[in-house]
Amino acid sequence: MPFGFLRRKPPAAPPPGPAAADPATLRRGAPRGVAFTAVTEDWRLRGRMEISGRLSDALNRREAIAISGVEWGPPEAGATLDPAPGLKSVDPYDLILVTAGEDSLPPLSEAERAALRVHKVPYLVALEVPPFRVVGTVFMRPGSEPERLLDRSTEMFVPVADAVARLGDALISEEDQEVILVNRFYLRGVGQVDPADGESTELPEPTRPAVE
Repeated sequence: MPFGFLRRKPPAAPPPGPAAADPATLRRGAPRGVAFTAVTEDWRLRGRMEISGRLSDALNRREAIAISGVEWGPPEAGATLDPAPGLKSVDPYDLILVTAGEDSLPPLSEAERAALRVHKVPYLVALEVPPFRVVGTVFMRPGSEPERLLDRSTEMFVPVADAVARLGDALISEEDQEVILVNRFYLRGVGQVDPADGESTELPEPTRPAVE
């Protein structure tokens, strides 16, 4: 099995600033296996990640994650996947898109659920994540525009709700996927979409050099 298939490694982000109150500080809970589907430039991976807390938080910690029961194959939705028993861990830096379902959240108290419902503004956007394009809804804090997603941040993955992902004309996302987590290191353009006609505004030129 070729283990060099994850070829690209984005540069390290600057150290985070002072700690602030954030839903990511919620209790992680006991480790558990969470079903995932992830896409790299050339591959689709499906299996279980051994994490505690939210899947997005586990990815944003930027540490290798143990995986099991993994299958892999071409990135297109519906493509045949073959067993990959040799894959035991994955580096979040190598993943461009990761899907999250209901089991990606740990059991939470009412107070913790309320902390996650911080008021944010929804935007329908088109994200250019070469070689993929993702269209869906992102939630931004009041006063922040979607273009700020191109800025460097301690949040490596941004959740996109009701998302559809494509590689050219080929569908990458699957119907039962609730949220797609997009790796911001690969994000190269952001455009808002008019809900009336589904057409996006012109996407800006990338503000960061392509990842080698």
